[in-house]
Amino acid sequence: MIRIHWNSLRSHALAGVLAVAAGGAVLLPAAPALAQSAPQPRTGLPDFVDLVEQVGPAVVNIRTMERARSSSQGPQMDEEMQEFFRRFFGQPMPNVPRGPRSAPDDEQRERPRGVGSGFIITADGYVMTNAHVVEGAEEVLVTLPDKREFKAKVVGTPDKRTDVAVIKIDAGGLPFVKIGDVSKLKVGEWVMAIGSPFGLENTVTAGIVSAKARDTGDYLPFIQTDVAINPGNSGGPLINLRGEVVGINSQIYSRSGGFMGISFAIPIDEAIRVADQLRGPNGRVSRGRIGVQIDQVTKDVAESIGLGKPQGALVRSVEPGSPADKAGVEAGDIITKFNGQQIDKATDLPRMVGNTKPGTRSTITVFRRGGSRDLNVQIAEFEAEKPVRRAQAPDDKPKGGSPAAQSLGLAVAELTEAQKKELKVKGGVRVEGVAETAARAGIREGDVILQIGNTEISNVREFDAAVGKADRTKPIPVLLRRGELATYLLIRPAR
Repeated sequence: MIRIHWNSLRSHALAGVLAVAAGGAVLLPAAPALAQSAPQPRTGLPDFVDLVEQVGPAVVNIRTMERARSSSQGPQMDEEMQEFFRRFFGQPMPNVPRGPRSAPDDEQRERPRGVGSGFIITADGYVMTNAHVVEGAEEVLVTLPDKREFKAKVVGTPDKRTDVAVIKIDAGGLPFVKIGDVSKLKVGEWVMAIGSPFGLENTVTAGIVSAKARDTGDYLPFIQTDVAINPGNSGGPLINLRGEVVGINSQIYSRSGGFMGISFAIPIDEAIRVADQLRGPNGRVSRGRIGVQIDQVTKDVAESIGLGKPQGALVRSVEPGSPADKAGVEAGDIITKFNGQQIDKATDLPRMVGNTKPGTRSTITVFRRGGSRDLNVQIAEFEAEKPVRRAQAPDDKPKGGSPAAQSLGLAVAELTEAQKKELKVKGGVRVEGVAETAARAGIREGDVILQIGNTEISNVREFDAAVGKADRTKPIPVLLRRGELATYLLIRPAR
C-alpha cells in the first residue's frame, strides 16, 4: 500500500494558489510523476499455506517413555517440561508434585520421558530426528498428523556428536519430505519450521536465515535462524520456500530457557550423511581422525610468526603413534590445508578429517618455522578421546641461567636427557624462573621453550642467539610445551 503524505501535497497546492494570485504561472507536478517516484516493493510477503499442506503430512510428533520407580515426591512433571529442563537447562528435571501419590514406592511404572519432533524421509517409515530426543528411551512412540500412532525402533546408534538419530516405524506408503541443497541456502532467505513445541502438535513458525556455518563449538557448523523454536521442536524440519528440508531444528540460544530469537539447525546434508551410515550394516557413524589436539591461531601470533592472517589450526599436542605422529606433524605446527582445502579456523579441521573415510591417504599442509610443507597422512578411525597426561616434573632440576633470558624476565636452563625423553622433544630450554614481562605473557616455571620466533631452540646457547636477534620493538612469539600441550605466547619487551 502506498501512503500519501497529505501535508506535503497541501503545501504544494498552497504555493500554487499564492503564485497564481501574484500573476505567476505555476507548473504542478503531474500525478504520474509522484507515482513513479514512490519506491516499489520487490516482492510481497511469502504465503506458507501451500508449504504447510505440502510438508505437514510428513512431520511427526515423537514421545519417549521410560520405566522408573515411583517416588515419594509424587508423579513427575509433564513430558514437555522434562524435555525443557534436560535440553535447555542442561540439568536433570526436578521432581515436582502434581497431585497425591497413587502407587507404592517399589512399584515399577512407565512414565513419559520427553517430547520432540521428526520428519519422514522414506515412504517405508524411516524418520529423522535429534539424538537427544530418543537417547535413553525404552519406548519411542510416533504420532502422524492423521493421528495414527506407531511404536518406533531406533536404528543403529544415535550420533551424539551431530545430534542426529534415525527411527523406523512399521508402515508403508507414507508421505515423505524432499531434501534441499544447503549450499544454495542464502542468508536472509525465508524458512519455516513445523514441530511440537511444548507438545502442541503441527505448530508452524517462520522467519529468515540469520547466518550460515555458525560455529557454536559443536561438531557441525549450524544454520542460524530467527524462527521461533521451543522445547518439543527438537528434531523437526527447517523448510525453504520450495518445500525442501534444509535443516533439523536442534538448539536455541537462551538465557531463560525459552525462545529469544536465535535458533540453530543442523544442515541437512550433514544429517543425511549421518543417517545413511546409521541405516547401513554397521549401524553407527564412522569418522576419521589423525590424533592431534588443536587450538585457534590468534591475530598477534599469526603476524608474529609470518603466517600473515589468523588461519589454520595450531597443533598443541600430537598423540604418540597416531597418524599425525607417523606423518611427521609436530607440536607448534599450524595446519593450514587439508587435501588442498583451506582451513580458515581451527574447528574446520576436525570436520574435514571426520568426514574422511578411515584408511584414506590424505595430504595436510603445515606452517612450520616460517615456511609451508606438505605431509602425507593415513586417516585412522575415530575413537573415544583419551585424557591428556601431564608430564611429571623430574627431581633432578638443572641449574644455571642466561643473560638473554633475564632480559625477558626469564631464567632458563638446559634440558637433561631424561627430561627430553619424558617430554618427547629433541631440544629446548626449561624455564627455571619467571618475572616481569615473561610473567605477564603467561609463561610459567617448568615450561619448555622450543622456539623463539621461527627459530628452533636446542639449548641455552641457541636460545641466547635467537633472543639476541629478536626485534624488541615487536612482540616476540614463543612456542613452548606445558606438559604434553604446545602453545604460542607473546612476550612484549619493555621499551
